Amino acid sequence: MSKRNKIIYWIATLWLALGMTSTAIVQLLQLKTENDFITHLGYPVYILKILGAWKILGVIAILAPRFPLVKEWAYAGFFFMMTGALASHLISGDAMKDIFPSLLLLVLTVISWYFRPADRKVLATA
Repeated sequence: MSKRNKIIYWIATLWLALGMTSTAIVQLLQLKTENDFITHLGYPVYILKILGAWKILGVIAILAPRFPLVKEWAYAGFFFMMTGALASHLISGDAMKDIFPSLLLLVLTVISWYFRPADRKVLATA
């Protein structure tokens, strides 16, 4: 892996981890603004605790060494979570300021996944 790719990977991964962790904390705390936001999208408030817990576990998985299969599942989970959030905002007719965080985390997920080092990938055996 080239030095450039390693730098891209770690920048994207650290920003992804920071974004997922910070949103997970807000979701786990269930602040009134977050509760109002999730109900505006049509979801029950209890979903915040589930999403927050999954995000924390996903961050641990992508940052921890080894366990490439678990990392693959974490990236898939982040991808599904962020595309779902993006679709929810678009369907609800939200403004770009509300759509952008989901879009940014989706892009960071894809970049981190694409540039991950070989020892963090599930390799096919011949």
